Amino acid sequence: VQLQASGGGLVQAGASLRLSCAASGRTISNYAVGWFRQGPGKEREFVAAISWTGTYYADSVKGRFTISRDNRDNAKNTVYLQMNSLKPEDTAVYYCAADSNPYVRSRGTSAYDYWGQGTQVTVSS
Repeated sequence: VQLQASGGGLVQAGASLRLSCAASGRTISNYAVGWFRQGPGKEREFVAAISWTGTYYADSVKGRFTISRDNRDNAKNTVYLQMNSLKPEDTAVYYCAADSNPYVRSRGTSAYDYWGQGTQVTVSS
C-alpha cells in the first residue's frame, strides 16, 4: 500500500487542521493506521492510531485530536487526523503509517510496515 499524507500548514495557536492519509493499492480499512510526528531535533513520536480494536492517542493530544476513517465511502480510502486547539508544541512533520495487521495496537514506529511522506504542521504562538 502507498500512503500520501497531506493537509499540513501554518496556523496560529488555537486553530484547527485536518490531515489526510490517502492510500492507494490496497483498501486502507484492512490496515491499522497510525499518525506519528517529528519535531525539530526530536525523535519521531506516536500521535494516534486506528485499528480494528479501536482508536488510541498519545496523552499529549488526547481530547484535542481525533483519528478516523471515512467508512461511508471506501473509494476515498483515507484516514484523517482532525487536530483542534493546536499548540506551538504540536509543530512537527506529521507522518502516517500502516500495518498489514489490522488488529495492531502498537505505538512504536517499528510496528508499521508502510510510511507516507510527511506533511509539515507549524503552529505559531
